[in-house]
Amino acid sequence: MNIRTYFSKLITFSFLFVIFSCSTNHEINSKNENLSSTSVEKEEFNEESSFIQENKEIKQNKKNQKDTITKAKQTDFKQLVDIQTLNSSILIDLKYASEDNFMKQRLYFDIDKVFLQKDVAERLAKVQEYLKELRPDLTLLVYDGVRPLSVQKAMWKALDTIPVKDRVKFVSNPASGSIHNYGAAVDLTIAQNNGKALDMGAGYDDIREIAYPRMENYFLQKGELTNQQIENRKLLRKVMKSQNFTNIPTEWWHFNACSRNEAKIKYKILQ
Repeated sequence: MNIRTYFSKLITFSFLFVIFSCSTNHEINSKNENLSSTSVEKEEFNEESSFIQENKEIKQNKKNQKDTITKAKQTDFKQLVDIQTLNSSILIDLKYASEDNFMKQRLYFDIDKVFLQKDVAERLAKVQEYLKELRPDLTLLVYDGVRPLSVQKAMWKALDTIPVKDRVKFVSNPASGSIHNYGAAVDLTIAQNNGKALDMGAGYDDIREIAYPRMENYFLQKGELTNQQIENRKLLRKVMKSQNFTNIPTEWWHFNACSRNEAKIKYKILQ
């Protein structure tokens, strides 16, 4: 083989090697790109799947809660009475059937009326009659009556940043049960006949001390409560006391028809 032929073959071989190398690198890069694209698609798919799963869980939880309340209504509600069937002039604004509450979410899905034990409802109807005798221009406005234990648990958990010793001032521990869970407690205020609530100096479900009946004189002296606001609260306590409802020291709106022990003996808890 002469030198010219040798170099000619060498050049040809080198050229073919370069072409082969470029082709191989292209294939490798293409595969890497495909792998990278597949990885991104897989990650996006996982994120979408996770989002879909979370939504399914949220919907399922709501469905479970609704089913629980529906089942309870079909059974335990048989012993309860819609208060407006006894006195239609009583106004209601069921806070937990809307998002207008301290949890900012709807908690009652199958409860759209205020239910109480029959004897408790009868006493509340008499309170309304007494109020109308004193002030025909005013009416009871009820925020809550019977409350399923499942909702009580949700409320308790929502306030888990508050120490238990303080939390029980606002929400009864579901381990013991609230008197609301027995249909023997009611949350309410007094309103004008057009539905406008009287000024009580603190809103419904207000956890501040200014809502405490036992702190009224303190906030009156500080100028944070007015005489009229306190008189409005006193009127509510007066008419409720006429039927032996008792107010609690940390919520101007909450009244019990009996003690928790009495409720456990007389009534069935609503799950």
